[in-house]
Amino acid sequence: MKKLLLILLLFVAKIGSAQTVIEFHASEQMSRKPISQLQIRAVIGKDTLKTVYTNTRGKAHMTVTQKDSVSFAFFHVAYDVQNPPAKTRYKSNDTVRVNLKLFWIRTNELDEVIIKPPGQPDTVFQSERLSVQDFEFLPNGKMVLLTYPRNIRKGTELLLFDGLNVLGEIPVKEKGLELIRDYKGQPHIVTENSVYGINSKNERIQLSNIDKQYYMTYIAPIVDTTVTKYFFSNYSEVYPAFDYFTYDLIDSTYKKIVNIEDDFMMELYRSEYKWVDVRTKLWAKEKENETGIDAEVWVGATYFTQSIYYKELYAPMFERNDSIFVFDHYKNWMYRFSSTGMLLDSVPIYYHLKAKENGWKKLLLQDQTTGQVYVVYENAGKTTLQRFDCATGKLGEIIPLYFKYPENLVIRDNKVYYVYRPFESTQKKFLYDEKLPIMYPILQ
Repeated sequence: MKKLLLILLLFVAKIGSAQTVIEFHASEQMSRKPISQLQIRAVIGKDTLKTVYTNTRGKAHMTVTQKDSVSFAFFHVAYDVQNPPAKTRYKSNDTVRVNLKLFWIRTNELDEVIIKPPGQPDTVFQSERLSVQDFEFLPNGKMVLLTYPRNIRKGTELLLFDGLNVLGEIPVKEKGLELIRDYKGQPHIVTENSVYGINSKNERIQLSNIDKQYYMTYIAPIVDTTVTKYFFSNYSEVYPAFDYFTYDLIDSTYKKIVNIEDDFMMELYRSEYKWVDVRTKLWAKEKENETGIDAEVWVGATYFTQSIYYKELYAPMFERNDSIFVFDHYKNWMYRFSSTGMLLDSVPIYYHLKAKENGWKKLLLQDQTTGQVYVVYENAGKTTLQRFDCATGKLGEIIPLYFKYPENLVIRDNKVYYVYRPFESTQKKFLYDEKLPIMYPILQ
């Protein structure tokens, strides 16, 4: 009896573990040549999935148990299976051969792609009819190009461009001056009298009119935003000082986080009042009585700003990794704030000193994708970039651009985009890009 039970258990175990080996042979139906890289997916039972690929001889195999039903799916980049096997349950305790006949389903012809190394410009947009005046990126990655046929004063056009093709275009009724971005990254076109918001829908450009004074007063001052805070400034191009503020969206309160002021310029600015005539001083005093703004400020804004000695302030703010960076070029400090406006750290900066010698363009650029900050220099028309380390205040390697006097530089996804036309050339203004050398990230 014991021997009988042992034999019975071995027989049941053999039945339970009985397996079938499925061997696939894939070949092209006409030439009979083996097809490799055919993906075979098998759903075994209710929830078991197996995937195999045919080798260079067109063969693949998998093992299934006899008790489970099996269904198949086949995938290949250029072929389809003519005779796919139906869902079945394999009962043989041996090897089962499945011959698959494949037929050609499509061919993909690709244009020539030229991959250029860093430092070599690549043409992004060119036209025999239109010159590019300015450009900006939409939030979806497409580009908006401000173009003109011959003379920008005689009319401009907006193009929606995906990097390869022009998807849509629309004429601008007023003369377009430039494209700017708001704090949300949404581009706008500025004309002589209006500001138009730019949107794209169904590969078409749509413009929405915004009162220019309203935009410049309430939208343009907003520099950035976090989850609960707006960061804005009271900057004025005719006053050598301004403040950065935060506005809390929850309790509707705001506070000043940093003051930017050029002390030497402010001294000259206010001293202008001493040298104007009596009539101008009387006018300034009347304005002071009307508005409460000092008479020295009225004279400075009206007269000193027209002199060659006045320079507008430049102290940009950038956001990256939940930190806010403010570059004070007049106190020689870079400040780092938290997303709530709390001062966390400060680093001394020196790259802007002796600008006449080193060619600093009074310009910092931030990569719209990575957040890396670059310092822009220009000497004898040759533009160079240097990465800025916000943790140490140090500069990285010098990155020269290929062409002289590029215009409207924008950095995005480790590429620098710019507008350029060769000197004394009949060529229209083209849009170019250059890859920047890949470096290990230096920002914290």
